Amino acid sequence: MYLRSVELMSERVEQASRYPFNIASIHAMGRLAFRNNITFFVGENGSGKSTLLEGIAHQCGFNTAGGGRSNQFETHASESVLGEYLRLAWMPKITNGFFMRSESFYQFASHVDQLGPQSIQYYGGKSLHEQSHGESFLNLFINRFSSKGIYLLDEPEAALSPARQLSLLRILHDLSKTSQFIIATHSPILLGYPGADILSFDDGHIHEIAYEDTDHYQITRSFLENRNRMLHELFRED
Repeated sequence: MYLRSVELMSERVEQASRYPFNIASIHAMGRLAFRNNITFFVGENGSGKSTLLEGIAHQCGFNTAGGGRSNQFETHASESVLGEYLRLAWMPKITNGFFMRSESFYQFASHVDQLGPQSIQYYGGKSLHEQSHGESFLNLFINRFSSKGIYLLDEPEAALSPARQLSLLRILHDLSKTSQFIIATHSPILLGYPGADILSFDDGHIHEIAYEDTDHYQITRSFLENRNRMLHELFRED
């Protein structure tokens, strides 16, 4: 365990009615403790999970467009509004790690190409642009992630098939004894990792939730077990 907690310094917030402080879960978060080397953030889009993950990346010194401390490139979404208002507590402090952001992964891959062959070797020896989306994601995880790091992943399942999501679970398992992962996800497969903490950003506050109580699990299970009935209800004309 490295990152022990993240705290919103609410005394520094001058306009609580402005984004992102008007997001209910962010407004109410206070101090959020981490007790596990693998923690998942879940919630509807707009609930604040990716916003908080980006803010943590900012305070870790990672490029908030994606990458580690040494990756310097810009995108339109590379600035964290929340980051300057967060306080992180460490035990011990660690600087190695990576922020994986699905929506700006293309720009990150272009950045790696511009650094040249010496950098490409750290991502499997082949340009990330010359691989399928899923292959490039998985090669990033396999080749860039190592022991004693903190890894922040924003919807890593975006380009992963169910089989490759299982491969990511194995990577988490292999590194979980020496590295810390905080992952924002909608994937019921990833959320099924045994023993992980799951924090929900729904209902206006951040709270721990059991795997079986997540919408991701319940909706997926209901669909698989009652596909015809659910589709009939969904497509019914009133």
